[in-house]
Amino acid sequence: MRDFVVAVDVGTGSARAGVLDRKGKLLGRAEHPIRMNQPAADFAEQDSEQIWNAVCSSVRAAVERAGITPQSVAGISFDATCSLVVRGRDGGQVSVSPDGEPRWDTVVWLDHRALAEADECTETGHRVLDYIGGVMSPEMQTPKLMWLKRNLPACWNAAGHFFDLADFLTWKASGSLARSQCTLTCKWTYLAHEEPGWQGDFFETVGIPDMPGRGQLPERASPIGTDLGPLTAEAADALGLTEECRVGAGLIDAHGGALGVLGGFAGELESIDRHMALIAGTSSCVMAFSREARPVPGVWGPYLGAALPGCWLGEGGQSVSGALLDHIIRWHAAGGEPNAQAHRRICDRIMEMRAVEGYELAARLHVLPDFHGNRSPLADPHAVGVISGLTLDASFDSLCRLYWRTAIAIAFGIRHILDALNERGYAIDTLHVTGGHTKNPLLMELYADAAGCTVVEPGAEDAMLLGTGMAAATAAGLYDSLGDACVAMARKGRARKPDPAARERLDRDYRVFLEMHRQRRALDAIAAGEA
Repeated sequence: MRDFVVAVDVGTGSARAGVLDRKGKLLGRAEHPIRMNQPAADFAEQDSEQIWNAVCSSVRAAVERAGITPQSVAGISFDATCSLVVRGRDGGQVSVSPDGEPRWDTVVWLDHRALAEADECTETGHRVLDYIGGVMSPEMQTPKLMWLKRNLPACWNAAGHFFDLADFLTWKASGSLARSQCTLTCKWTYLAHEEPGWQGDFFETVGIPDMPGRGQLPERASPIGTDLGPLTAEAADALGLTEECRVGAGLIDAHGGALGVLGGFAGELESIDRHMALIAGTSSCVMAFSREARPVPGVWGPYLGAALPGCWLGEGGQSVSGALLDHIIRWHAAGGEPNAQAHRRICDRIMEMRAVEGYELAARLHVLPDFHGNRSPLADPHAVGVISGLTLDASFDSLCRLYWRTAIAIAFGIRHILDALNERGYAIDTLHVTGGHTKNPLLMELYADAAGCTVVEPGAEDAMLLGTGMAAATAAGLYDSLGDACVAMARKGRARKPDPAARERLDRDYRVFLEMHRQRRALDAIAAGEA
Protein backbone atom coordinates (compact mmCIF):
# COMPACT_ATOMS: atom_id res chain seq x y z
CA MET A 1 0.00 0.00 0.00
CA ARG A 2 1.48 3.36 -1.08
CA ASP A 3 0.49 5.55 1.88
CA PHE A 4 3.67 7.56 2.47
CA VAL A 5 5.27 10.60 0.85
CA VAL A 6 8.76 12.08 0.87
CA ALA A 7 9.29 15.81 1.26
CA VAL A 8 12.64 17.48 0.59
CA ASP A 9 13.55 20.92 1.97
CA VAL A 10 16.73 22.49 0.57
CA GLY A 11 17.88 25.41 2.67
CA THR A 12 20.93 27.62 2.39
CA GLY A 13 23.28 25.25 4.17
CA SER A 14 21.73 21.80 3.99
CA ALA A 15 19.22 19.48 2.37
CA ARG A 16 16.63 17.86 4.64
CA ALA A 17 14.30 15.02 3.78
CA GLY A 18 11.34 13.63 5.66
CA VAL A 19 8.92 10.75 5.33
CA LEU A 20 5.32 11.59 6.24
CA ASP A 21 2.15 9.58 6.43
CA ARG A 22 -1.13 10.74 4.91
CA LYS A 23 -2.07 12.53 8.16
CA GLY A 24 1.08 14.65 8.15
CA LYS A 25 3.01 12.79 10.85
CA LEU A 26 6.78 12.89 10.34
CA LEU A 27 8.13 9.35 10.57
CA GLY A 28 11.77 9.85 9.69
CA ARG A 29 14.05 12.79 8.93
CA ALA A 30 17.64 13.19 7.73
CA GLU A 31 19.92 16.06 6.76
CA HIS A 32 23.04 16.54 4.65
CA PRO A 33 25.22 19.70 4.41
CA ILE A 34 25.65 21.85 1.29
CA ARG A 35 28.75 23.86 0.51
CA MET A 36 28.73 27.54 -0.50
CA ASN A 37 31.39 29.41 -2.50
CA GLN A 38 31.81 33.13 -1.80
CA PRO A 39 34.49 34.46 -4.19
CA ALA A 40 33.86 38.11 -3.32
CA ALA A 41 31.68 40.36 -1.19
CA ASP A 42 27.98 40.00 -2.11
CA PHE A 43 28.70 36.86 -4.18
CA ALA A 44 27.37 33.44 -3.13
CA GLU A 45 27.41 30.33 -5.32
CA GLN A 46 26.62 26.65 -5.01
CA ASP A 47 27.07 23.44 -6.98
CA SER A 48 23.71 22.02 -8.09
CA GLU A 49 25.13 18.52 -8.47
CA GLN A 50 26.34 18.63 -4.88
CA ILE A 51 22.88 19.82 -3.87
CA TRP A 52 21.28 16.89 -5.74
CA ASN A 53 23.69 14.43 -4.12
CA ALA A 54 22.86 15.90 -0.70
CA VAL A 55 19.15 15.47 -1.50
CA CYS A 56 19.67 11.83 -2.48
CA SER A 57 21.67 11.06 0.66
CA SER A 58 19.07 12.65 2.92
CA VAL A 59 16.16 10.87 1.20
CA ARG A 60 17.81 7.47 1.52
CA ALA A 61 18.59 8.06 5.20
CA ALA A 62 15.08 9.39 5.97
CA VAL A 63 13.41 6.36 4.39
CA GLU A 64 15.67 4.06 6.38
CA ARG A 65 14.95 5.90 9.63
CA ALA A 66 11.22 5.82 8.96
CA GLY A 67 11.39 2.02 8.71
CA ILE A 68 9.34 1.85 5.52
CA THR A 69 9.97 0.23 2.15
CA PRO A 70 10.73 2.28 -0.97
CA GLN A 71 7.71 0.64 -2.60
CA SER A 72 5.38 2.27 -0.06
CA VAL A 73 6.33 5.84 -1.10
CA ALA A 74 3.62 7.25 -3.35
CA GLY A 75 5.01 10.72 -4.06
CA ILE A 76 7.87 13.14 -3.60
CA SER A 77 8.12 16.90 -3.82
CA PHE A 78 10.77 19.54 -3.23
CA ASP A 79 11.02 22.96 -1.71
CA ALA A 80 14.19 25.00 -2.00
CA THR A 81 15.71 28.43 -1.64
CA CYS A 82 14.99 30.73 -4.58
CA SER A 83 18.49 30.24 -5.99
CA LEU A 84 19.15 30.39 -9.75
CA VAL A 85 20.54 27.30 -11.52
CA VAL A 86 22.07 27.61 -14.99
CA ARG A 87 22.44 24.53 -17.19
CA GLY A 88 23.62 24.11 -20.78
CA ARG A 89 21.61 22.94 -23.75
CA ASP A 90 22.83 19.40 -23.04
CA GLY A 91 21.84 19.70 -19.38
CA GLY A 92 25.43 20.06 -18.18
CA GLN A 93 26.65 22.58 -15.64
CA VAL A 94 27.41 26.17 -16.70
CA SER A 95 29.50 28.36 -14.41
CA VAL A 96 27.98 31.51 -12.89
CA SER A 97 31.25 32.30 -11.11
CA PRO A 98 33.78 34.96 -12.16
CA ASP A 99 36.48 32.28 -11.90
CA GLY A 100 34.66 30.13 -14.47
CA GLU A 101 34.73 26.90 -12.49
CA PRO A 102 31.88 24.84 -14.01
CA ARG A 103 30.60 23.29 -10.79
CA TRP A 104 29.56 26.71 -9.43
CA ASP A 105 26.42 26.84 -11.57
CA THR A 106 24.00 28.25 -8.98
CA VAL A 107 23.59 31.85 -7.85
CA VAL A 108 22.41 31.60 -4.24
CA TRP A 109 19.29 33.54 -3.27
CA LEU A 110 21.20 35.86 -0.90
CA ASP A 111 23.75 36.83 -3.57
CA HIS A 112 23.57 40.62 -4.08
CA ARG A 113 25.88 40.98 -7.10
CA ALA A 114 22.99 42.41 -9.14
CA LEU A 115 22.13 45.46 -7.01
CA ALA A 116 22.60 47.86 -9.92
CA GLU A 117 20.47 45.70 -12.21
CA ALA A 118 17.73 45.54 -9.58
CA ASP A 119 17.71 49.34 -9.40
CA GLU A 120 17.50 49.49 -13.19
CA CYS A 121 14.46 47.21 -13.16
CA THR A 122 12.78 49.44 -10.59
CA GLU A 123 13.49 52.54 -12.68
CA THR A 124 11.56 51.09 -15.64
CA GLY A 125 8.29 51.62 -13.75
CA HIS A 126 6.90 48.59 -15.59
CA ARG A 127 3.62 47.23 -14.26
CA VAL A 128 5.23 43.92 -13.23
CA LEU A 129 6.55 45.98 -10.31
CA ASP A 130 2.95 46.34 -9.10
CA TYR A 131 3.14 42.68 -8.10
CA ILE A 132 6.47 42.79 -6.25
CA GLY A 133 5.82 45.71 -3.93
CA GLY A 134 6.97 48.36 -6.41
CA VAL A 135 10.71 47.65 -6.06
CA MET A 136 12.84 44.95 -7.69
CA SER A 137 15.04 43.01 -5.26
CA PRO A 138 18.52 41.71 -6.16
CA GLU A 139 17.32 38.43 -4.63
CA MET A 140 14.93 37.92 -7.57
CA GLN A 141 15.96 36.22 -10.79
CA THR A 142 15.59 38.97 -13.41
CA PRO A 143 18.45 41.18 -12.12
CA LYS A 144 20.65 38.13 -11.60
CA LEU A 145 20.05 37.06 -15.21
CA MET A 146 20.77 40.59 -16.45
CA TRP A 147 24.06 40.53 -14.53
CA LEU A 148 25.05 37.19 -16.04
CA LYS A 149 24.38 38.37 -19.60
CA ARG A 150 26.39 41.56 -19.09
CA ASN A 151 29.29 40.26 -17.05
CA LEU A 152 29.62 36.60 -18.01
CA PRO A 153 28.65 36.45 -21.70
CA ALA A 154 30.20 32.99 -22.05
CA CYS A 155 27.79 31.75 -19.37
CA TRP A 156 24.84 33.35 -21.13
CA ASN A 157 25.79 31.99 -24.55
CA ALA A 158 26.26 28.47 -23.17
CA ALA A 159 22.98 28.48 -21.22
CA GLY A 160 20.12 26.27 -22.33
CA HIS A 161 18.12 26.01 -19.10
CA PHE A 162 17.37 28.51 -16.33
CA PHE A 163 15.81 26.99 -13.20
CA ASP A 164 14.67 28.13 -9.81
CA LEU A 165 16.29 25.57 -7.52
CA ALA A 166 13.02 23.76 -6.66
CA ASP A 167 12.27 23.39 -10.39
CA PHE A 168 15.78 22.11 -11.03
CA LEU A 169 15.14 19.37 -8.48
CA THR A 170 11.83 18.30 -10.06
CA TRP A 171 13.63 18.24 -13.43
CA LYS A 172 16.38 16.03 -12.00
CA ALA A 173 13.74 13.77 -10.47
CA SER A 174 11.25 13.50 -13.34
CA GLY A 175 12.85 14.95 -16.46
CA SER A 176 9.97 17.45 -16.70
CA LEU A 177 10.74 21.02 -17.75
CA ALA A 178 7.59 22.27 -15.99
CA ARG A 179 8.03 25.18 -13.61
CA SER A 180 6.12 25.79 -10.41
CA GLN A 181 3.54 28.57 -10.18
CA CYS A 182 5.16 29.43 -6.86
CA THR A 183 8.68 29.96 -8.19
CA LEU A 184 7.79 31.76 -11.43
CA THR A 185 5.21 34.05 -9.82
CA CYS A 186 7.35 35.03 -6.84
CA LYS A 187 10.80 35.38 -8.41
CA TRP A 188 10.54 35.65 -12.22
CA THR A 189 7.91 38.44 -12.75
CA TYR A 190 5.44 35.88 -14.13
CA LEU A 191 1.85 37.09 -13.65
CA ALA A 192 -0.17 33.98 -12.80
CA HIS A 193 -3.46 35.89 -12.89
CA GLU A 194 -3.00 37.01 -16.50
CA GLU A 195 -2.84 35.45 -19.97
CA PRO A 196 -0.10 35.45 -21.10
CA GLY A 197 1.75 35.30 -17.82
CA TRP A 198 5.09 36.43 -19.25
CA GLN A 199 5.42 40.13 -20.05
CA GLY A 200 7.81 40.14 -23.00
CA ASP A 201 8.05 43.91 -23.18
CA PHE A 202 9.58 43.98 -19.68
CA PHE A 203 12.38 41.59 -20.66
CA GLU A 204 12.89 43.62 -23.84
CA THR A 205 13.24 46.81 -21.76
CA VAL A 206 15.87 45.35 -19.43
CA GLY A 207 17.91 43.77 -22.21
CA ILE A 208 17.15 40.07 -21.89
CA PRO A 209 14.37 39.48 -24.47
CA ASP A 210 15.80 36.04 -25.23
CA MET A 211 15.67 34.89 -21.60
CA PRO A 212 12.43 32.82 -21.64
CA GLY A 213 13.42 30.96 -24.81
CA ARG A 214 17.07 30.47 -23.85
CA GLY A 215 16.04 29.21 -20.43
CA GLN A 216 13.31 26.88 -21.80
CA LEU A 217 10.67 28.47 -19.62
CA PRO A 218 7.13 27.22 -20.31
CA GLU A 219 4.24 29.45 -21.41
CA ARG A 220 2.20 28.45 -18.34
CA ALA A 221 3.31 27.60 -14.82
CA SER A 222 2.21 24.43 -13.02
CA PRO A 223 0.22 24.76 -9.78
CA ILE A 224 1.87 23.42 -6.63
CA GLY A 225 1.33 19.68 -6.29
CA THR A 226 0.75 19.10 -10.02
CA ASP A 227 1.74 15.55 -10.97
CA LEU A 228 4.84 15.97 -13.18
CA GLY A 229 5.15 12.24 -13.79
CA PRO A 230 7.08 9.38 -12.18
CA LEU A 231 10.68 9.33 -11.08
CA THR A 232 13.07 8.48 -13.89
CA ALA A 233 14.97 5.23 -13.53
CA GLU A 234 18.18 7.15 -12.82
CA ALA A 235 16.55 9.36 -10.18
CA ALA A 236 14.75 6.45 -8.52
CA ASP A 237 18.05 4.62 -8.18
CA ALA A 238 19.82 7.70 -6.79
CA LEU A 239 17.03 8.46 -4.29
CA GLY A 240 16.51 4.84 -3.25
CA LEU A 241 12.85 4.93 -4.34
CA THR A 242 10.89 3.32 -7.18
CA GLU A 243 9.80 4.47 -10.63
CA GLU A 244 6.17 4.32 -9.46
CA CYS A 245 6.77 7.32 -7.16
CA ARG A 246 5.11 10.46 -8.55
CA VAL A 247 6.87 13.84 -8.57
CA GLY A 248 4.88 16.92 -7.51
CA ALA A 249 5.52 20.48 -8.67
CA GLY A 250 7.37 22.07 -5.76
CA LEU A 251 7.75 25.47 -4.19
CA ILE A 252 10.13 27.92 -2.54
CA ASP A 253 11.22 26.80 0.92
CA ALA A 254 9.52 29.59 2.85
CA HIS A 255 6.29 28.93 0.97
CA GLY A 256 6.50 25.29 2.02
CA GLY A 257 6.71 26.54 5.59
CA ALA A 258 3.69 28.79 5.01
CA LEU A 259 1.66 25.80 3.84
CA GLY A 260 2.89 23.82 6.82
CA VAL A 261 1.60 26.36 9.34
CA LEU A 262 -1.35 27.96 7.52
CA GLY A 263 -2.48 25.21 5.14
CA GLY A 264 -5.02 24.00 7.69
CA PHE A 265 -6.97 27.24 7.10
CA ALA A 266 -7.64 26.26 3.48
CA GLY A 267 -11.17 25.40 4.63
CA GLU A 268 -11.57 28.75 6.48
CA LEU A 269 -10.63 31.30 3.84
CA GLU A 270 -13.02 33.92 5.18
CA SER A 271 -10.76 34.44 8.22
CA ILE A 272 -7.36 33.54 6.79
CA ASP A 273 -6.29 37.21 6.66
CA ARG A 274 -6.04 37.22 10.47
CA HIS A 275 -3.07 34.88 10.31
CA MET A 276 0.53 35.45 9.22
CA ALA A 277 3.25 32.86 8.76
CA LEU A 278 6.78 33.68 9.93
CA ILE A 279 9.39 31.32 8.54
CA ALA A 280 12.48 32.31 10.47
CA GLY A 281 16.03 31.00 10.27
CA THR A 282 19.12 32.54 8.64
CA SER A 283 16.69 35.07 7.18
CA SER A 284 13.01 35.61 7.92
CA CYS A 285 10.06 35.46 5.59
CA VAL A 286 6.50 36.49 6.44
CA MET A 287 3.46 35.48 4.42
CA ALA A 288 -0.13 36.62 4.60
CA PHE A 289 -3.08 35.33 2.57
CA SER A 290 -6.25 37.03 1.39
CA ARG A 291 -9.12 36.17 -0.90
CA GLU A 292 -8.57 39.32 -2.95
CA ALA A 293 -5.46 41.10 -4.21
CA ARG A 294 -4.04 43.55 -1.62
CA PRO A 295 -1.01 45.42 -2.94
CA VAL A 296 1.27 46.68 -0.15
CA PRO A 297 4.24 48.96 -0.95
CA GLY A 298 7.48 47.24 -0.04
CA VAL A 299 5.85 43.80 0.27
CA TRP A 300 6.28 41.30 -2.56
CA GLY A 301 3.08 40.35 -4.33
CA PRO A 302 0.19 40.10 -4.40
CA TYR A 303 0.80 36.70 -5.98
CA LEU A 304 -2.07 34.46 -7.06
CA GLY A 305 -1.76 30.77 -6.20
CA ALA A 306 1.84 31.02 -4.98
CA ALA A 307 1.03 28.80 -2.00
CA LEU A 308 -2.67 28.12 -1.37
CA PRO A 309 -4.78 27.69 -4.53
CA GLY A 310 -7.20 30.53 -5.17
CA CYS A 311 -5.56 32.80 -2.56
CA TRP A 312 -3.48 35.90 -3.05
CA LEU A 313 -0.22 36.03 -1.14
CA GLY A 314 1.71 38.97 0.26
CA GLU A 315 5.34 38.20 1.14
CA GLY A 316 7.75 40.24 3.20
CA GLY A 317 10.81 39.48 5.24
CA GLN A 318 14.24 40.26 6.60
CA SER A 319 17.31 39.35 4.55
CA VAL A 320 19.17 38.55 7.77
CA SER A 321 17.72 37.66 11.15
CA GLY A 322 19.29 34.54 12.64
CA ALA A 323 22.39 35.39 10.59
CA LEU A 324 22.46 38.81 12.26
CA LEU A 325 22.59 37.27 15.73
CA ASP A 326 25.44 35.06 14.49
CA HIS A 327 27.20 38.17 13.18
CA ILE A 328 26.84 39.99 16.50
CA ILE A 329 28.50 37.07 18.31
CA ARG A 330 31.39 36.95 15.82
CA TRP A 331 31.80 40.72 15.79
CA HIS A 332 31.92 41.31 19.55
CA ALA A 333 35.22 40.96 21.40
CA ALA A 334 33.63 38.55 23.89
CA GLY A 335 31.95 36.48 21.17
CA GLY A 336 33.56 33.74 19.09
CA GLU A 337 32.01 31.01 16.99
CA PRO A 338 28.19 31.38 16.93
CA ASN A 339 27.29 27.75 17.52
CA ALA A 340 24.26 26.45 19.39
CA GLN A 341 26.19 26.37 22.67
CA ALA A 342 27.17 30.05 22.33
CA HIS A 343 23.58 31.13 21.64
CA ARG A 344 22.33 29.08 24.59
CA ARG A 345 24.96 30.53 26.96
CA ILE A 346 24.08 34.08 25.92
CA CYS A 347 20.33 33.48 26.21
CA ASP A 348 20.76 31.96 29.67
CA ARG A 349 22.75 34.97 30.87
CA ILE A 350 20.20 37.39 29.39
CA MET A 351 17.45 35.60 31.33
CA GLU A 352 19.47 36.11 34.54
CA MET A 353 20.00 39.80 33.80
CA ARG A 354 16.34 40.31 32.92
CA ALA A 355 15.28 38.72 36.19
CA VAL A 356 16.81 41.82 37.79
CA GLU A 357 16.24 44.53 35.15
CA GLY A 358 13.27 43.25 33.16
CA TYR A 359 12.57 45.13 29.92
CA GLU A 360 14.77 48.00 31.16
CA LEU A 361 17.82 45.88 30.32
CA ALA A 362 20.11 47.95 28.06
CA ALA A 363 17.33 50.51 27.64
CA ARG A 364 19.60 53.07 25.93
CA LEU A 365 20.98 50.58 23.42
CA HIS A 366 19.06 50.51 20.12
CA VAL A 367 19.61 48.59 16.87
CA LEU A 368 18.37 48.79 13.29
CA PRO A 369 18.75 45.24 11.92
CA ASP A 370 19.23 46.12 8.22
CA PHE A 371 22.82 44.86 7.96
CA HIS A 372 22.02 43.28 4.56
CA GLY A 373 19.43 45.78 3.38
CA ASN A 374 15.74 46.09 4.22
CA ARG A 375 13.63 43.63 2.24
CA SER A 376 10.34 45.00 3.58
CA PRO A 377 8.45 47.13 4.22
CA LEU A 378 11.04 49.68 3.00
CA ALA A 379 12.21 47.55 0.04
CA ASP A 380 15.65 49.15 0.26
CA PRO A 381 18.50 46.73 -0.51
CA HIS A 382 20.96 49.58 0.12
CA ALA A 383 19.84 50.10 3.73
CA VAL A 384 22.47 49.52 6.41
CA GLY A 385 22.40 48.53 10.05
CA VAL A 386 22.69 51.01 12.89
CA ILE A 387 23.68 50.60 16.55
CA SER A 388 23.11 53.48 18.98
CA GLY A 389 24.28 53.50 22.59
CA LEU A 390 27.68 51.75 22.56
CA THR A 391 30.23 52.18 25.34
CA LEU A 392 33.79 50.94 25.92
CA ASP A 393 32.48 47.86 27.75
CA ALA A 394 33.78 44.75 25.95
CA SER A 395 32.71 42.19 28.56
CA PHE A 396 30.55 39.11 28.02
CA ASP A 397 27.64 40.93 29.67
CA SER A 398 27.95 43.72 27.11
CA LEU A 399 27.67 41.11 24.37
CA CYS A 400 24.53 39.80 26.05
CA ARG A 401 23.03 43.29 26.17
CA LEU A 402 23.75 43.85 22.49
CA TYR A 403 22.37 40.41 21.58
CA TRP A 404 19.19 41.17 23.55
CA ARG A 405 18.63 44.52 21.87
CA THR A 406 19.38 42.99 18.44
CA ALA A 407 16.74 40.34 19.11
CA ILE A 408 14.29 43.15 19.97
CA ALA A 409 15.19 44.89 16.69
CA ILE A 410 14.52 41.71 14.72
CA ALA A 411 11.08 41.44 16.37
CA PHE A 412 10.40 45.12 15.64
CA GLY A 413 11.24 44.46 11.99
CA ILE A 414 8.44 41.90 11.91
CA ARG A 415 6.08 44.36 13.62
CA HIS A 416 7.00 46.96 10.99
CA ILE A 417 5.91 44.56 8.21
CA LEU A 418 2.78 43.53 10.10
CA ASP A 419 1.75 47.18 10.52
CA ALA A 420 2.20 47.77 6.78
CA LEU A 421 -0.03 44.80 5.97
CA ASN A 422 -2.75 45.78 8.44
CA GLU A 423 -2.81 49.32 7.06
CA ARG A 424 -3.77 47.79 3.69
CA GLY A 425 -6.73 45.71 4.81
CA TYR A 426 -5.34 42.73 6.67
CA ALA A 427 -6.45 42.08 10.24
CA ILE A 428 -3.48 40.05 11.48
CA ASP A 429 -3.54 39.17 15.17
CA THR A 430 -1.95 35.72 15.11
CA LEU A 431 1.62 34.90 14.09
CA HIS A 432 2.52 31.30 13.20
CA VAL A 433 6.28 30.82 13.64
CA THR A 434 8.38 28.02 12.24
CA GLY A 435 12.06 27.47 11.53
CA GLY A 436 15.19 27.77 13.63
CA HIS A 437 13.90 30.70 15.69
CA THR A 438 11.50 28.41 17.55
CA LYS A 439 14.61 27.16 19.38
CA ASN A 440 15.47 30.65 20.62
CA PRO A 441 13.37 31.48 23.70
CA LEU A 442 14.12 35.20 23.51
CA LEU A 443 12.87 35.55 19.95
CA MET A 444 9.73 33.52 20.60
CA GLU A 445 8.89 35.71 23.59
CA LEU A 446 9.61 38.89 21.66
CA TYR A 447 7.55 37.94 18.62
CA ALA A 448 4.53 37.86 20.94
CA ASP A 449 5.37 40.85 23.13
CA ALA A 450 6.92 43.22 20.56
CA ALA A 451 4.27 42.59 17.90
CA GLY A 452 1.36 42.27 20.33
CA CYS A 453 0.21 39.10 18.62
CA THR A 454 -0.72 35.62 19.69
CA VAL A 455 2.24 33.48 18.58
CA VAL A 456 1.61 29.89 17.53
CA GLU A 457 4.49 27.43 17.49
CA PRO A 458 3.67 24.65 15.03
CA GLY A 459 2.72 21.20 16.19
CA ALA A 460 4.62 19.77 13.22
CA GLU A 461 8.22 18.87 13.98
CA ASP A 462 9.24 20.44 10.65
CA ALA A 463 6.69 22.73 9.01
CA MET A 464 8.68 23.08 5.76
CA LEU A 465 8.66 19.32 5.29
CA LEU A 466 4.97 19.18 6.18
CA GLY A 467 4.02 21.81 3.60
CA THR A 468 6.08 20.14 0.90
CA GLY A 469 4.64 16.77 1.93
CA MET A 470 1.20 18.22 1.23
CA ALA A 471 2.33 18.93 -2.35
CA ALA A 472 3.73 15.39 -2.66
CA ALA A 473 0.48 13.87 -1.36
CA THR A 474 -1.50 15.86 -3.92
CA ALA A 475 0.71 14.71 -6.80
CA ALA A 476 0.47 11.10 -5.59
CA GLY A 477 -3.34 11.23 -5.65
CA LEU A 478 -3.72 10.66 -1.93
CA TYR A 479 -6.01 13.72 -1.93
CA ASP A 480 -8.14 15.29 -4.65
CA SER A 481 -6.63 18.75 -4.29
CA LEU A 482 -3.87 20.65 -2.52
CA GLY A 483 -6.49 22.31 -0.29
CA ASP A 484 -7.81 18.90 0.76
CA ALA A 485 -4.28 17.68 1.49
CA CYS A 486 -3.55 20.81 3.57
CA VAL A 487 -6.64 20.39 5.75
CA ALA A 488 -6.12 16.64 6.24
CA MET A 489 -2.40 16.86 7.07
CA ALA A 490 -2.36 20.02 9.25
CA ARG A 491 -0.95 19.65 12.77
CA LYS A 492 -2.31 21.69 15.69
CA GLY A 493 0.17 24.14 17.23
CA ARG A 494 0.83 25.66 20.67
CA ALA A 495 -0.17 29.28 21.37
CA ARG A 496 1.61 31.99 23.39
CA LYS A 497 -0.17 35.23 24.33
CA PRO A 498 1.67 38.58 24.59
CA ASP A 499 2.55 39.87 28.04
CA PRO A 500 0.55 43.10 28.68
CA ALA A 501 3.17 44.28 31.18
CA ALA A 502 5.77 44.53 28.40
CA ARG A 503 3.64 46.61 26.07
CA GLU A 504 4.39 50.15 27.28
CA ARG A 505 8.16 49.72 27.36
CA LEU A 506 8.26 48.01 23.95
CA ASP A 507 5.93 50.55 22.38
CA ARG A 508 8.37 53.31 23.41
CA ASP A 509 11.28 51.34 22.00
CA TYR A 510 9.36 50.82 18.76
CA ARG A 511 8.95 54.60 18.46
CA VAL A 512 12.75 54.84 18.75
CA PHE A 513 13.07 52.14 16.07
CA LEU A 514 10.92 54.13 13.63
CA GLU A 515 12.76 57.37 14.45
CA MET A 516 16.09 55.67 13.73
CA HIS A 517 14.81 54.72 10.28
CA ARG A 518 13.89 58.37 9.68
CA GLN A 519 17.25 59.62 10.94
CA ARG A 520 19.18 57.13 8.82
CA ARG A 521 17.41 58.43 5.72
CA ALA A 522 18.21 62.01 6.74
CA LEU A 523 21.89 61.21 7.30
CA ASP A 524 22.12 59.40 3.96
CA ALA A 525 20.60 62.43 2.24
CA ILE A 526 23.13 64.79 3.88
CA ALA A 527 26.06 62.50 2.97
CA ALA A 528 24.86 62.34 -0.62
CA GLY A 529 24.56 66.13 -0.85
CA GLU A 530 20.80 65.94 -1.22
CA ALA A 531 19.94 67.90 1.93
